[in-house]
Amino acid sequence: MAGGGAGVAHLCGPRLLNQAVRLSPDDLKAALTREAHALGFDSIGITGPDAIAQAGRHFLEFLDSGGHGDMDWLASSPERRTDPRGLWNGVRSIIMLGVNYGPDDNPLDVLARRSHGAISVYAQGDDYHDVIKKRLKTLARWLAAMTGDEVKVFVDTAAVMEKPLAQAAGIGWQGKHTNLVSREFGSWLFLGAIYSATDLPRDISDTDHCGSCRACQDICPTAAFPAPYKLDARRCISYLTIENKGPIPHEFRKSIGNRIYGCDDCLAVCPWNKFAQEGREQKLAAREALRAPRLADLAQLDDPAFRALFSKSPVKRIGRDRFIRNVLIAIGNSGDADLAEVATRLLDDASPLVRGAAVWALSQLIGQDEFAALALRADAETESTVQQEWAAALTTSPHPEERTARLEG
Repeated sequence: MAGGGAGVAHLCGPRLLNQAVRLSPDDLKAALTREAHALGFDSIGITGPDAIAQAGRHFLEFLDSGGHGDMDWLASSPERRTDPRGLWNGVRSIIMLGVNYGPDDNPLDVLARRSHGAISVYAQGDDYHDVIKKRLKTLARWLAAMTGDEVKVFVDTAAVMEKPLAQAAGIGWQGKHTNLVSREFGSWLFLGAIYSATDLPRDISDTDHCGSCRACQDICPTAAFPAPYKLDARRCISYLTIENKGPIPHEFRKSIGNRIYGCDDCLAVCPWNKFAQEGREQKLAAREALRAPRLADLAQLDDPAFRALFSKSPVKRIGRDRFIRNVLIAIGNSGDADLAEVATRLLDDASPLVRGAAVWALSQLIGQDEFAALALRADAETESTVQQEWAAALTTSPHPEERTARLEG
C-alpha cells in the first residue's frame, strides 16, 4: 500500500560466468520452483512483461475516475505501472511469488466485540514487506548465480501491478473485490515479484472463477464497489483508516464499526476461503496482543507506547495520532458508556486529529446535558477542524432517547 521505489533491490548476476550453471529453460524453471518452495513461498508463477496490457488500461480508467483518492503515488508515472518495461526496460520474465497468511480464526468474529478493536489480519504479525523481501532477495541471488543475468526485486513498494501479474502468472485471479483469489489459499496471499533479464517459460494465466457470486460486494459496509471488479478507494475502510490522513468523513464513521486498521470483510466472506489453509510462517502469525485489543487500552497509548506495541508491525506506519483517531471512532460506535472517560481525556490531546475524533466519540456515548457541559471546551479550541467537530456534534448528536436506546442495545 505504499508508493515509490524503496522496496526495489537491484541484484546483478555474477559476471564470472564459470560460476553460472547452464540448464535448459524448463530445468531452470523447475529448479527455481523447488528453491522458492524451500525458502517458504507457497505459490510461484512466471509471466512476461507484455501480459497486463488490459489491466493497465483499467488502471488508467481507475485513475481518471478519481477512485484512488489522495493516494497520489498511484497516479505518479502511471506508465511505470501499466507496462513493466516502463519500470525496467531490460525485463524479459516476471516471477510472481505468494506467501500464505491464512488466519487461524474468522476475522469477522471480532466485529461483534464492540469494545475491542479489529485489526486487519495482515497487520497482526510482523510487517510482511520485511519478511518477504529477505526471501525474495535470496531467491533472486540464486537465480542470478544460475544465469548470470540481472534481476530486480519488488514487494508492494514500487510501481508494480502485483495482482494482474499474479493472475497472468497463474497464481490466482482478481475477484470482484479487485483482490487476488487463489483456489488453493483463498484470499490470503502476500505477493512479491522478481523481474529477470532471463527469458523463462511462462505459466498459463488463471481465469475468473467468481461466477455469479457477489458476497464481497454485498458485505462491504461502505459500498466501496460501484460495480464488480471496480473499487472506489475513497469509500474503502482500509483507505479511510490507513491512507487517509485527515478526519474520517462523517458519512462513513458509523459504518466503520470497531475496525481500527484496515478491513477484511470482502476477503473473509469469499467462498473460496473454504480451501484456505492457516499460514505456516510464524513471523506473519497474529500476535496475541493484536488479535482483538481492548479499545480502552489502545486509547491510552502515547507515542512511545504506540511504537513499542506496534514494533515491526505495518500499523506503526500511520503513526500514533491517526491510529488513536481510528480507535476513537470505534469507541463512538461501541455503545460502551464506560469508554467515555478515556475519550474525555483525549479532548486535551496535543493532536487536533485526536481531539476532533474524541468530540465525535463522546457525542455518541454520553447524555445530551453532559455533552453540552463538555462543549464549553469548544470556546478555548483554536483549531478550525476541531471547532467544526464541536459544531457538527452539537447540531447532529443523537437525541437522549436515541442515545439511550443504542447504549442499551
